[in-house]
Amino acid sequence: MVESGSEAAKAAAAAAATAVLTAPLSLEGGLAAELRPANLVQRVLSLFRNVRPGSDLSHFQLPATFNLPKSQLQLYGEGVYCVGEDYLSRCAKGKDAVERFTAVVAWSISTTRPPIFGFAPYNPVLGETHHVSSGSLHILLEQVSHRPPVSALHATDDSGDVELVWCQNPIPKFHGTSVEATVKGKRHVRLLKFNENYEIDCPNLLIRLLPAPSVEWSGTVRIVCKQSGLEAEVCYYRSHTFLGLGGDPRCVKGKIFSSRSRETICEIDGHWDRTVSSKDARSGKVSVLYDARTAISDLKTPVVRNQEGLSPSESAVFWGEVSDAILKKDWERSRQAKRRVEDTARRLDKERNDKGEVWIPKHFSLSQDKHGNWECWPLEKSVPPAPIIVPS
Repeated sequence: MVESGSEAAKAAAAAAATAVLTAPLSLEGGLAAELRPANLVQRVLSLFRNVRPGSDLSHFQLPATFNLPKSQLQLYGEGVYCVGEDYLSRCAKGKDAVERFTAVVAWSISTTRPPIFGFAPYNPVLGETHHVSSGSLHILLEQVSHRPPVSALHATDDSGDVELVWCQNPIPKFHGTSVEATVKGKRHVRLLKFNENYEIDCPNLLIRLLPAPSVEWSGTVRIVCKQSGLEAEVCYYRSHTFLGLGGDPRCVKGKIFSSRSRETICEIDGHWDRTVSSKDARSGKVSVLYDARTAISDLKTPVVRNQEGLSPSESAVFWGEVSDAILKKDWERSRQAKRRVEDTARRLDKERNDKGEVWIPKHFSLSQDKHGNWECWPLEKSVPPAPIIVPS
């Protein structure tokens, strides 16, 4: 049966009415502060009471009271389209390979956002999408696998200078007094007019339950450009005070060097939530590489521009009722709405299995190598303008 124009318009209006877009994570962290209960630490500890150390938490079902009102797809996207200063376009404007590489390192740091202890986004369901435009940059994400959870991203700009492609597979594991989410997969930044491709790792997310609750980014991010022969290592770590207690969890330190000679070109040092500096190894000149105050503070919330263009698979629509209930602290409605979403996803998965059908992503092709690493390729050359935009 084909919908009439009026029926399609009504369906689009209904979808837009249920689309809920919430403030991005930024230095202020206002959204989490509004949701945070007084006894959060005790409630978090109670979640893991019956979980064995070493357990994979990829499909651990959180109660809605512990959810941020947004999907993990939206968090991935926000790292690209919600930014105060455009670090991405700088990458294609560098006058030489070193300047462009340094700009890519700064952009990579800009995608790091303050995590929030005690809250997690929704686990995306298979086929869920998120499509947003910010200025001339258009971003499309799709959940291309559910077991294991794999998310794919494609972004292009109208000028044709920059393309982003990545495929990410988070693997959270419980270690008794902490949870560590290792994020597998490579981010690719392609500067098309220079024929340069930059491969970028992701830091891991470390949630400490004891002795003091905290959540922080950790690990070493490698950035490699084979065309220019340049490489970087950026370590996210916690500084330590006397006896290894306390310290600052938001430190970064690293270097940019030649892949061939291993000669250091510049040293990187600072805090990803404040400023990061770059020191020229030859001249000793120090400059600001990244400033979080201009990049990830006072960020704007996306809005729906084209109601008719919203897909039913759009994250903001798919989880709209759940997010609305969470924002209103209507916990019973949020619990029921979340269960409906998850039950529907399980039912569709069972129906496909019963029929022997293999689910195929709509926007990406997908493969897995013998080591369990995932790769994806966009089916379209460019991403079209989105029905959701970031206000200028």
